Amino acid sequence: MELKNVLLIGGSGFVGGWIASCLSQRGIGVTIATRHRDNTKKLIMLPTVSMVEANVHDPQVLTELMRGHDAVINLVGVLHDKDSRLPYGKGFAAAHVDLPRTIVGAMKESGVTRLLHMSALNAALDGPSEYLCSKGEGEAVVRAAMDQLEITIFRPSVIFGPDDAFLNTFAKLLRTFPILPLGGGAARFQPVYVGDVARVFVDCLTVRATFGQTYELCGPQVYTLRELVEYTAQLLGKSRRIIDLGDGGWAYLQAGLLWLLPNPPMSPDNLRSMDVDSVSDGAHDYPGWQPTALEAVAPTYLSPAEQGQVRLDRYRLRAGR
Repeated sequence: MELKNVLLIGGSGFVGGWIASCLSQRGIGVTIATRHRDNTKKLIMLPTVSMVEANVHDPQVLTELMRGHDAVINLVGVLHDKDSRLPYGKGFAAAHVDLPRTIVGAMKESGVTRLLHMSALNAALDGPSEYLCSKGEGEAVVRAAMDQLEITIFRPSVIFGPDDAFLNTFAKLLRTFPILPLGGGAARFQPVYVGDVARVFVDCLTVRATFGQTYELCGPQVYTLRELVEYTAQLLGKSRRIIDLGDGGWAYLQAGLLWLLPNPPMSPDNLRSMDVDSVSDGAHDYPGWQPTALEAVAPTYLSPAEQGQVRLDRYRLRAGR
């Protein structure tokens, strides 16, 4: 399979920027569809990358946008939805279910057959949260097209790296507050480095053995949420008291209050997602998967000792140098 041009949907986000950079380094043309081109100026500077203002939720617009491309990568995902309801709200439905359905339909119409779809570890139709349930529904939509399209699904645990919304969120809270109440501190995660995620996305594009497969992407070690917060505090050089709220009423009260913020660091639905540990048994790893340790990367963007070099470190990490 010859690969010249890739359409990246959700490419202006954290993971999308890394994948776009990786594709660009390999000389592959990248089209990133965005509603607001001015918000993604840093990606415009990458060779072979072009930004197109488009409403990807419009089937006709998306079909025309796909023409001339050899593959589609869908990274769209949202962590919060103010329209909370069962099984999930309108925001989760639009991003995780309706958009994959529109993408599949547009691919059939345009003749593009290769699709990489970003799901989530523990995504399931009967998942404990709106997020996981809607992600599971989106997976089902994509799987139903596997007899017509060349599809690979990825299910990562929480993703870390420079500019992430995970460790950096806790770092901001730890810098601000001397005491940090923490809900769901016993929840277990297997954080995966964004550079590893980007690499396998790009590597698998032309590998036929990956067609019709689903891979879990997890790091080499399991941590509780409390351990991750304590490690972040250690890197920051901050001595902080962490109060474990458990996973009951106090935790949900805190999450409900945080959910009212413009960019909430936590929501009740996030807590429900943590009812299931975000870890893997390794049975569905990507072939040859050798993930990078959290401790090898996190200090480069969290430790004060590294702040003088942080911009250069981020460039090197993103460029794979």
